[in-house]
Amino acid sequence: MKSPAPVPRPEEIELKLALPTADPLGLARRLARTPLLARRKPTQQPLHNIYYDTPGQDLYEERVALRLRRMGSSTDPQWRQTLKMGGRSDSALSHRGEWEVPLAGAELSREALEATPWPEFDPDGSLFEALVPCLVTAFERTSWSVRRRGGSVVEVSLDIGQVVAGDQCAPLCELELELVSGEPAALFEVAQEIARSVAVLPLNVSKAERGYALLQDRLNQPLHARPPALAEGMTLPLAAQSVLREMFCQFTSNLKLLNQTDDPEVLHQARVGWRRFRSAMRLFKPGLAADQLPDWQPLAPLLAFIGELRDIDVARTDTLPLLADAYRAGNAQRAEKWQAMLLALSDAARLQRKSIGHALEVPAVGATLLTITEWLENLPRQKGPADHKADASRRPLRRWARQRIGRLHRKLQRALDDSAHPQSLHRARILAKRLRYAIEALQPLLSRRQTKRWLLQAVQLQADIGSARDLQQASVLAARLEIDPGLAEFLRGVAAGQAVPR
Repeated sequence: MKSPAPVPRPEEIELKLALPTADPLGLARRLARTPLLARRKPTQQPLHNIYYDTPGQDLYEERVALRLRRMGSSTDPQWRQTLKMGGRSDSALSHRGEWEVPLAGAELSREALEATPWPEFDPDGSLFEALVPCLVTAFERTSWSVRRRGGSVVEVSLDIGQVVAGDQCAPLCELELELVSGEPAALFEVAQEIARSVAVLPLNVSKAERGYALLQDRLNQPLHARPPALAEGMTLPLAAQSVLREMFCQFTSNLKLLNQTDDPEVLHQARVGWRRFRSAMRLFKPGLAADQLPDWQPLAPLLAFIGELRDIDVARTDTLPLLADAYRAGNAQRAEKWQAMLLALSDAARLQRKSIGHALEVPAVGATLLTITEWLENLPRQKGPADHKADASRRPLRRWARQRIGRLHRKLQRALDDSAHPQSLHRARILAKRLRYAIEALQPLLSRRQTKRWLLQAVQLQADIGSARDLQQASVLAARLEIDPGLAEFLRGVAAGQAVPR
């Protein structure tokens, strides 16, 4: 019997949201009581999905997903085969091709892929023949259909369950907002209404991507900065979008992990992602519409907690261990005092992590992150300031990049020329970071020889001035904990004697 033709869905548009909560069932009740959904009747169904790939994970490498989905009970199942292709992994808003077809049973159908792009991807069928099950997602889906003014329809789905890869599994708790009809702006409108009552975080990876991360034993690993995707022919708004979106993704991806791991590097990369984002905002600001820039003031408490915890982590793991032997000097009493200080710092770190967890559950935080996400999606369509309309967006990108980097380097040199003053030294440290982040972000557009030298200078300055600052900060933190006066005096003396090379 011939399989039915796939239902053509050339583009699936979804907004994915993580839900930072330790109580998924309680969350489901709160979500159902939100003003947006309270009067809408939900549908519920269990979904069991089997994802296929080759042993070498060829589909994953090409951003292709092929799955069998079982809907309904195991005694009366309905099967669907779905092919998804394309899409980005640096935004919670995903656009990708999707082709779905009902099947009579639990076996992949190559014939059902004939009317999709699969034959171009696998012309001789060798990949299809090599496919094996690689991971499973199983969850209960609760869905509401939301119709907006203007005719847009959004399906809101709460998925609670787990992803299984090999002998490992991880919980799933997320919202998917799928655009059934209308414009993508409707997704953000619905998400913002939900975010007034329920804490959310932009989610940049699909369930399948998390399954692969579990399979590759990297599920809770920190996300580091990635190479920029820039080309000479880009307009300035497109370049700004590409750079800023990658940096914001680094921030939000690590932010989501803070509820799942105590790894100090995850916290560090969240902070680095935000600093890179803020720095790049200043870099591109002359070409952006000032009246359309997002307001991130509601993030201030969360960012402060992150900064304070990072200072504690640096003191505990990097700065203080280098001074331990010099203070203890084989003295048992001094060793006890040193250990008491470390325990106090550990307690302070635990309290700070709790503060971060509470901050992530403040609805205004998620709403602000959604606002920034939407702003980034619309960035290429925004009009720049009046004095840049005819210049900044049309200026050759390479020339613009070199001019901006040159200007930053000159500012750094002026600050260093006056580095005898503490204020200028602090400014030099900030400018060194900005120069480093800018060079890394715009690297494909810059002169390699010149910017390599400038980058090395910025990195070295950041390390030299930063180590002195870290030592001073460790001294301040320890003093706040009311440690032994003699130990506090030792740390203050070391910090005061630290020289900062120019």
